[in-house]
Amino acid sequence: MTFAFDITLKNRALLKSILENYSLEDLNKVPDGFKNNLIWNIAHTVVTQQLLVYNLSGLPMNVSDDMVAKYKKGTKTEHVASQEEVDDIKSLLFSTVEQMATDYNNQRFKTYTAYTVSTNSTLRNVEDAIAFNNFHEGIHLGYILALKKSL
Repeated sequence: MTFAFDITLKNRALLKSILENYSLEDLNKVPDGFKNNLIWNIAHTVVTQQLLVYNLSGLPMNVSDDMVAKYKKGTKTEHVASQEEVDDIKSLLFSTVEQMATDYNNQRFKTYTAYTVSTNSTLRNVEDAIAFNNFHEGIHLGYILALKKSL
């Protein structure tokens, strides 16, 4: 699993760079033709990882219920994120992955509720969830790169 965690951390470093190199206004801007913005896509990756890995394993998530409500699948940009919220999301980029690796290595993920994702693949265990999460984050990195060109 070390390789999978490393991939997640490398993607999160790219996302952190976006947070550090774009203004709050640009992070919140929804360009024409898009329904979400940079900050939504970044926060969505954090929330989705928590839902797929922790929630479906029956463990408490490391993000707030409010964050889940704003950024889970099926939501769209409906508010302007404050600098404080951006800073919180930035801190969660790495802490959530590091905690996942620690919890995995400590064998905390004992059960898993099977879940069929949008690709019609069924996640049956935490290893499937971690692998799919990297695919999912790659999709959103693609959206983020397209959004950057539209700013």
